[in-house]
Parts: sequence; structure tokens; C-alpha cells
Amino acid sequence: MIVSAQSPILLFDSGFGGLSVLAAVRETLPDAPVIYAADLAGLPYGEKTEAEIAARVAGLLGRLAERYQPRLICIACNTASTIALGMVRDVLEIPIVGTVPAIKPAAALTKTGVIGLLGTAATIRQGYVDDLEAKFATDKKLIRYAAPELVHAAELLLRGGTPDPAIFEQVANDLRSKAGDAEIDTVVLACTHFPLLEAQLRAAFGQEVRFVDGAAGIAHRVAHLTQDQAFERDGPGLAIVTGPVDQTLAHALQPYGLSVIERL
Repeated sequence: MIVSAQSPILLFDSGFGGLSVLAAVRETLPDAPVIYAADLAGLPYGEKTEAEIAARVAGLLGRLAERYQPRLICIACNTASTIALGMVRDVLEIPIVGTVPAIKPAAALTKTGVIGLLGTAATIRQGYVDDLEAKFATDKKLIRYAAPELVHAAELLLRGGTPDPAIFEQVANDLRSKAGDAEIDTVVLACTHFPLLEAQLRAAFGQEVRFVDGAAGIAHRVAHLTQDQAFERDGPGLAIVTGPVDQTLAHALQPYGLSVIERL
């Protein structure tokens, strides 16, 4: 199938955490036209049921695919991917790239064998995570912790606010408390919002802890699936949002090449 050079890559997230993935895609495919879609009206996904998330994601991506005719869709959201990826692939006849917790690279990096996993409540309870642990970290200790407050902190930071440092200290203390006497040396950021907060998390956890996320791997997968396709960016980057358009977003999205914001 011949793909138009102007056909975009569509990145989808519940909010703006997927910008961490967009940054990696831009670095890997600088000429690719990209549309970023944020379901702000549905944020946060991590507190919803699996049925709610699956129905919402499939419905929105169906509408977006029909309207913008993307060459590929990247679900840049761990929660949406672990729950709705299979359903979306069954419905849409274009390549779909998901986002899953980076347990495999974390297992290869850890020296103590103790890995923290920060995600939303919906993500950390998924069987998909159980499968990744069984496949790549059977000889490691994986400690899961739901940190929905980090989603809100990332959205606040993006809009120019300053999250309370106590939030990050609490997350670090709680995760270490769950580990007991075991020493966590690697933390998986299993929500695309969380890499936006890596500086704050590093200050709370200490320089000896390494953070792992899947953005680079996702960008590599997108590049592989679009190999030999022509790219031509013929205008400013477009962000699509559900719900009201926040006037603080224009300045926040500019560094990511998204200078036009439209409401779905």
C-alpha cells in the first residue's frame, strides 16, 4: 500500500504524558508529520474501570482514524495500551504501536535485583504486567506502586505550575517502605506522564537510582514499521484535545512542535 508523505503518525494519550514519547519520535523521525491527541475530558484513565477505558479508547481512535487517516497510531499511554490495545488492533486496519512497562530493560539493568514499578492503579493490576514479570523478571523482585498523584503533577508542571516536592518524597518513601529491607536500584516509569517528572523523582529517590521508560523503544518500533516510507511535514504540528481547550497549553506545547490546538 502506498502511503502519502503527508499522512501523519497519530500519538494518543489520556493527557500530555505522551509528549515524552513524541520527543523520542521527533528525535528518531524528525521529518514525520505527527498529530498528538489528548483525551483531557477522560483524564485520568488510571482511576477508571477496564470496560470504561476500552470503550473510550476504541471509540476515540476510531473517530480520529476516520478523520485524519494516519499511517500509524501510537497509543502513548501505558494504561490504555495494557487494556485496549488488542481491541483497537481488531477494529482498525492500520499499524498500532502500544506502550508497555519497561520491565525487560529494567531487569537487565538492576544490580540488586529489586525493581520499583510506578504506574496508575489500572496499569499495575493488569495481567499484562504479570506476564512481563513472568517473562523477564522471574529472578527479580518487582514492587508495584500506584501513583496517580504523579499524573496530576506532570500536567501541572507542563502548564507552568510547580508541583509540591512532598509528593515525590512521599512516593519514594512509600515505594521503599513496600520493599522493606530490599534495596531498589531501578525504577520503571510505567506511565508516559512520569518521565516528564524525572528530575523531581531523581531528587526524591537519589542519584543512585536509575529510571527506565519505554519512549526510545516505542520510537524505534514506530521507525521500523514506517521504514522506507516518505515523510513530509507540510505545516505546523497539530494537537487534538477532548474537553475544553486550556489557554495555558499553547505555550507548553510549542517546544514539541505543536502550534495548533483543536478540539475534537
